[in-house]
Amino acid sequence: MQIAIASGKGGTGKTTLAVNLAMWLAEEAKDSSMKILLADMDVEEPNSGLFLKGELISSEVKYRMVPDWDENKCTLCKRCANICEFNALAFLGISVMVFPELCHSCYACSDLCPEDALPMVKLRMGETKEFRLNNHLVFLESRLDIGVEQATPLIGQTRNYIKSHFGDNWITIIDSPPGTSCPVMEAVKDADIVVLVTEPTPFGLHDLTLAVDTMREMKKKTAVVINKYGIGNDDVEKYCDSNNIPVIGRIPNLKEVAVLYSKGSTLVDYIKEVREEIKKIYNHIVELKKPDA
Repeated sequence: MQIAIASGKGGTGKTTLAVNLAMWLAEEAKDSSMKILLADMDVEEPNSGLFLKGELISSEVKYRMVPDWDENKCTLCKRCANICEFNALAFLGISVMVFPELCHSCYACSDLCPEDALPMVKLRMGETKEFRLNNHLVFLESRLDIGVEQATPLIGQTRNYIKSHFGDNWITIIDSPPGTSCPVMEAVKDADIVVLVTEPTPFGLHDLTLAVDTMREMKKKTAVVINKYGIGNDDVEKYCDSNNIPVIGRIPNLKEVAVLYSKGSTLVDYIKEVREEIKKIYNHIVELKKPDA
């Protein structure tokens, strides 16, 4: 089972839920064969690792492919610049300029060049690290290099890493990027269920509606967890009720949560109310995962 933790905006508590759900599941798995993978796919600003300490198992540099113009072969036919949908190539009359930051690695310019003047070359974009916390919990973190603008290719490679390294007996928890743009859609692509974390405020409700619309377009099973429960109003619950979206958890707004978070500590080890809520959230997820749910 793959569970994606997402939200319409940043700061709602995605990482809080993802990390504490993973830690609770790892503890529950002590007397079983269950294995848990927590994958931080918020590659522009991964922070799940701030709460987890584990042994580094592997580290892989990740690359994407971009065209490299060979002026000795090029006949300046302009086909490459005309075919590129992303304006990553510019015909300058006496040369062709490549803009790697705009390239989506579609290979069209390289494959369609009649003179093979645009061979694809590797361009480093980031790194993926795998940490083992115990026999039941593995943490995977992908991080973009400073200055790299496109998050989606690294997220895609992280998804491929999960497929090739972790089998069906793993419960995978994805800490997704915030928002509703391409990186989010890439991160949740393989998820069996998407849990949207929101806060009970007008701002939280506004961005929750955007996230719900996105997940519906992707035909994803969706549930909502309300974080900082106790502030704001009940508009989020009214919206979920009127749109048949299950609210599967309400994490209370407690001072102890903020104190532990600021220290980089997990909540399930210290706050009983949060621990019980995490357990309830997972049980609801299992029910929603069933085909007839």
